[in-house]
Amino acid sequence: MIILVTGGARSGKSRFAENLYKGRKDVVYIATSKITDDEMRERVKLHQESRPSQWRTYEGNYDLHKAIGGEKNYLLDCLTVLTSNIMFDISKDVEYIDYKIQSKIEDKVIQEIENLINRVREKDYNLILVTNEVGYSIVPEHHVARVFRDIQGRVNQKIASLSDEVYLVCCGIPVKIK
Repeated sequence: MIILVTGGARSGKSRFAENLYKGRKDVVYIATSKITDDEMRERVKLHQESRPSQWRTYEGNYDLHKAIGGEKNYLLDCLTVLTSNIMFDISKDVEYIDYKIQSKIEDKVIQEIENLINRVREKDYNLILVTNEVGYSIVPEHHVARVFRDIQGRVNQKIASLSDEVYLVCCGIPVKIK
């Protein structure tokens, strides 16, 4: 079973996703965050404290299929951070990200997730992916932010099409949309 959980910032997405595995010990948490400052360090610590200590953690943004082991349940949190990390790895310090670079970024993110989904399906395991719905706000002023929003929107569409179920979480309330 592949489940995508989406919603806005601080909507309760992660809590909902983690609760879908409540009581299970055979869970691998695929963490995509990079600790770059004190704020991120604190956010990561809060996430770590919110999940059961028995869950194994796999940290990374590439070769995510290598997280698959003997456990039956996997939770990737989050796809949005994965996209931004890959985007900045590929675009580096480029001021203008043209459509060729955008396509390369999008293709790489989708390839990583498709490889993970394929491995999970081969083993008949479960995967929950958490992402942010980034298109509900104003159009960003800065080019890089607009590019990120557009790429993430298309990635979310693709991953939703590959998922068996999709939930939108709003104000802590999950709504099944697929």
